[in-house]
Order: sequence, then C-alpha cells, then structure tokens
Amino acid sequence: MFRNQYDTDVTTWSPQGRLFQVEYAMEAVKQGSAAIGLRSKTHVVLACVNKSNSELSSHQRKIFKVDDHIGVAIAGLTADGRVLSRYMRSECINYGYTYESPLPVGRLVVQLADKAQVCTQRSWKRPYGVGLLVAGLDESGAHLYYNCPSGNYFEYQAFAIGSRSQAAKTYLERKFEKFTSSSRDDLIKDALFAIRETLQGEKLTSSVCTVSVVGVEEPFTILDQATVQALINEFEISAEEAPANEAAAEPAGGDAGGAAAEEPAPMDI
Repeated sequence: MFRNQYDTDVTTWSPQGRLFQVEYAMEAVKQGSAAIGLRSKTHVVLACVNKSNSELSSHQRKIFKVDDHIGVAIAGLTADGRVLSRYMRSECINYGYTYESPLPVGRLVVQLADKAQVCTQRSWKRPYGVGLLVAGLDESGAHLYYNCPSGNYFEYQAFAIGSRSQAAKTYLERKFEKFTSSSRDDLIKDALFAIRETLQGEKLTSSVCTVSVVGVEEPFTILDQATVQALINEFEISAEEAPANEAAAEPAGGDAGGAAAEEPAPMDI
C-alpha cells in the first residue's frame, strides 16, 4: 500500500468508495503473529504463535481471559488488544452484577463491533489495529467470532488471522467438517497442527505457541507450557505421518487440486 491524498483522515472516502485508514488497520492484523480458533458443539479452542522482539525479551501475551465463559486471541497491535479485552472484561462484570447471569457471547461481540465502528466515523480517532477471535460458551452453545477493525464481525466454525495464516486456513478448510463432533483433545490436536502450518518449517514447541480452551463444565483456561509440550509430544508421530498420507492422496486429486489451490480461500475476508 502507498500513501495518497485520501488516507490522511479516516472519514475521507476515495473515489472508489474506500476508507484507506480502515484498510491500513486491517493490514496491521495481517502483520501480527498468527492466531487460530476452532469450535465443536461443546468446546472452543484458541491457539496463537508467541513472537518476541528479541532473544533477550519475553513474548507478549496474545490470549486473554475475559470471563469464565469467554476468552480472546488477538493479532495486530497488542496494546489495542489489551485495551479492548479490558473493555470486554468490564462489560461482563457489569452485566453479571446487574442480571446475575453470564453475558451472552453474541451480545458482547456486537458491543465490541459497535465500539470499533465508532472509530471509523470520527476524524479525531483511529481504527483499532487489532483483530480478535472471541471464543465463548453460553446457553445457545459454543461460539467463535472474528471481530474486524472495520467494525464487522463474523461467526466461524474455524478461522485463522495474522501473518502466514493462509496456510492454517487451508488446513482448517480441509478438516472443518469434522470439528462439530470433535472431542476436546481432537480440537487441540487440530489447533496445534494448524499452528504448525504457520511456522514454515520451524519446529513446534510449547515455547512458541499458547493454547487455551473453554467448554461445557470447563471454564476458560490457558494451558501451561508443560501440558502443551506433552500434547505436542503425544501428537508428534501423527504429525510426521500426516504429510505422507496427504502425499499418497494427491495423485487421486489430479489437476483439480492444483486448480483449486490457485483460487482464493473461501474464508478470506
């Protein structure tokens, strides 16, 4: 993207009907480290890549607990994500104090989207440069939403955001039909495989990823490194066998698979 005369103000439309500062904020999400979410009927799993600026520094948190039944994973500007997660936490506390019941996930997502939309319509504000995957469980079941800096929100069975997320989306698109009936452990396994796709050859260890889960009779929990490493070790054989199985299946696909690879993924926004 290049600067032009229509991107100095978030309220200035270009002749093509575009708001460039909103598009720049969405680009910031693509530059952030990858975050992945997937859900079944009973559980939602969030996973993200830990990226540190230096070998001497710790990584920034990318997954935040909002309430016992809601958590978020972010990609983009971590500071913006921290502010928005604190806003969501405050809304959950206020709703619980007033109605003595958990805040429905869909209602919180709409409030968050409204807050983001206001920043696209005020010349003295800038859009939030962060995308949020909101995972939650309420009376209507398990939910996974993506909140965009533009103020749009979408509900997904599985989704990935951040840098190199296209590889994870491709993996999720191949597997998503079985997610609805998947168990908790199977969801975590697929989340780790999807994270592995974004690393581009780098070895997957508990130090480069964070995994969290929320489900029926299980409050939102961020798994500790030892647990994640044990799961990675448990699935390591499957991870080695998966490419071999896929390679064997390729000849059956023929040229049709190659043609499909050139098309944009249906999950792309």
